Formats: sequence, structure tokens, C-alpha cells
Amino acid sequence: MSTQQFIDDTVLDRSYPAHVNTLKSRHDRALEKAGGSHVVIFSGAPKPKFLDDCFYPFQANPHFVSWLPLTTMPYCYLVYTPGEKPLLIYYQEKDYWHTPPASPAGFWTAFYDIRIVNSVEDVAELLPRNKDKCILIGEITDDSHAFGIERINPNTAVNILHYERARKTPYELECMRAASRRAVAGHRAAEESFRAGSSEFDIHLAYCRAVGQTERDLPYGNIIALNENGAVLHYQHQSPVVHEDSRSFLIDAGATVYGYASDITRAYSSESSEYQQLIDRMDSMQQEIVSEVRAGVDYAALHLRTHEKLAALLVELDLARGSVDALIVNGVTSAFFPHGLGHLLGIQVHDVGGFMADESGAVIDRPPGHSFLRLTRTLEEDQVVTIEPGLYVIDMLFDNLRGTPAYAMLNQERIDWLRPYGGIRIEDNIRVLDDGAENLTRDAFAS
Repeated sequence: MSTQQFIDDTVLDRSYPAHVNTLKSRHDRALEKAGGSHVVIFSGAPKPKFLDDCFYPFQANPHFVSWLPLTTMPYCYLVYTPGEKPLLIYYQEKDYWHTPPASPAGFWTAFYDIRIVNSVEDVAELLPRNKDKCILIGEITDDSHAFGIERINPNTAVNILHYERARKTPYELECMRAASRRAVAGHRAAEESFRAGSSEFDIHLAYCRAVGQTERDLPYGNIIALNENGAVLHYQHQSPVVHEDSRSFLIDAGATVYGYASDITRAYSSESSEYQQLIDRMDSMQQEIVSEVRAGVDYAALHLRTHEKLAALLVELDLARGSVDALIVNGVTSAFFPHGLGHLLGIQVHDVGGFMADESGAVIDRPPGHSFLRLTRTLEEDQVVTIEPGLYVIDMLFDNLRGTPAYAMLNQERIDWLRPYGGIRIEDNIRVLDDGAENLTRDAFAS
């Protein structure tokens, strides 16, 4: 299944020029702040496995991908000089062990001066001569890949780029909408596979077939969890064992389009039951939280309000007993919901800049007791965030409450009922608007 089935490149023809201009403006300011004349962005180099001659799957530098939809291209360099057409040094190795990269083609090529090189050594002749006026952005594990540029990832420049990257351009939003549509195709196939009684492994394969991507292409490792495994937040296995009784299914899986990610989670019950009613109730709570998203909202405060909503839900479901304040203060809600409400989303699943107060790199601290929250910024228009409340039976966290007032608040009988189902997480990808939100995930499911 190709990318073109989820996005029409003619749409990107209209939005990409403005995207490039936005990137130029951001890099102009980054250069001015850093006191440089040229930005050199390295796509990256493959990383060898320890004591092996094989390499880990390559992922391009996100700074490089923000300019170019070239996610699998090592040893490429983008050179940006204010007032000049960006130069792309396109590495096209002559090789008979692997298929060489195709010649440059697509909606993006007209915006770059593209020079093809066949060896890394040829890069040096195309880089700016005045290396002292260059800053290099990228991961350098071999000094030779810096070609004598000494200023690598200067904070003065990188802070500006990371802070601004939270706000998505129309081009980026189109890619992310398409990534949501792609992921939803996988979620539909995975649910069907679950209901057919498949193993975690076979559900995973059904997902990959539907999105047309392998583990190399997916934005993160699929979480495909049956029954109790749904309580493991980042469950990392895909067991081939077919369960005689698949009671519940939690899937956290995304997809990519031109390097931009989606990140979607759903929970399913094998039959109409009390557990399904709990899923429905969590879904309603999640939508209540989404309805509060808009520019100007403090995301950390929204996370704390989620704990208030969850405390009320725990009492409603008789999973815990006590006042809302008591359940929060004593750590009961954190035992049921130990992760953050969500994070920035973009080229990286947990996109950079989530704690930045401004372009200087100043940090906005997490609320006390919420060390796993990944976003503390005030929401701004065209940011894309996830909203993903959860409720789980994690025995280690409940055991940690023994000997405290919180333990007496737990209804062990009801927790025993929920344990075989693992847990529930509902996650949508949300674009922040001035007066509300665009739900990329629900729109994709609706279409």
C-alpha cells in the first residue's frame, strides 16, 4: 500500500512552498542568534551493531526531514545560506550490495539546487569554504562527517528551531492528516484480526499489511497487547501464541507519511460486556478532555484536570473510594494512571520542545509528582498534541501503596475483576486551534 493512497501530492504542491519559506525564516533567526552564515544539516549515518558488520535501521535526522521527505537517505547534506536557494548534496552510492537511492523526483525538487555525489569524500567540494561561518546540525559519530565544521548543534540555534517546530505548517498538517488515515487503516485491520481470534503477532502483521509499512517505516514499535498485557504501558512483545480466551485488546500504533507521524491508541472488548461499558466511559472522558483543548490552555493544568476526572470515574465505577481530592493527594489516581496526558507530535513521536518556555531554552517544570508528563507548555495554534488518558491494573503500583492511607481506598474486589483485561488507553492526535481543536484521529476514523 503506497503513500499516494493516503495523500495526493498535488495538495503538497500548494502547501510546500510556504513550508520552505517558513523554514528559511526560522533558520535565518537561528543563524543570526548563533552568529553564523550557513546552516549545514547532516541527514545522518547508519549505526553498526556491536561486534557485527550489520547496521541498525537508519532514521534520518529530524532537522533534515523537516526540509525534505527523505527519511531513509544517509550521508546527505542540506546547506542553507540566507538569500540563496538551499543546496542539497544528494548521496547516491554506486553499490551492488544494495539498491542505490533513486534519482531525486517529486514535489520538493524544484526548491533545491541538487548535486548528486557518489562518495562521501565528494561532499567536501560542495560545502561552504568558510567553515568558521558554518553551524552543523546533526548527529556526528565520526569527525570526518563534519568536514572541519567545529560548531555542531549550538544551543543558541537549536533552541530556536526546536521551540518553533511545535507549530506545524499547512504542509506538515497535511502529512499528519495522511499519517492518521494510514494508521486508521491499520487499526481497522487489527481490530478485525483480534475479533477473528488471532495472536498478537498475527494482529501486528495485519496492521503492517494494511498500512503498507514494516517496522523499519513505522514511527515506533507497535504495542499489540491482549488481555493482561494491556496493563504494560510500553508492551514490547508480539506473542505468536493464540489465546483460547482473548478478552481484551489494546493497540497503540501509528504510521508515517513523508516522515511525519501519527500515534493512535484504542482498546477493544471481545464482547459486549461491563468491560466494554468501561471503554465507552473512558472514551467519553477522553472526549471531554479534548473539548478543552484550544490556544492558551496550560497543558500541565489539563493533565491535572484529567486526574480530577479520573478520580470521579474511579468512584463512579467503585474501583476506589474517597473524595476526588483524597484520591489525588494520596496517589490513587497516579497508580491507575501513571503516565502523562500526552505530548507534542510531529516528525518525532515525542516531538522536541515539550518543556520549553521560549526560544532561549528555558524550561517549564513538570507539576510535582508527575514526572512522566512530556508536555508543560501553554498550547498554541497549530501545535499537534496527543490526548491519551489511561486506566490500568498495574499490581506493582498498587503494592507500592501498601501501608499508606491510599491502599484502604482501593476496592480490591473490583480491581480483581478488571485485572484480566489489563487496562484501557484512548489516544487521539489533536491540532490546536484558536478557539478549539481539530481531531485528526476521529476525522480519519470517520472517513
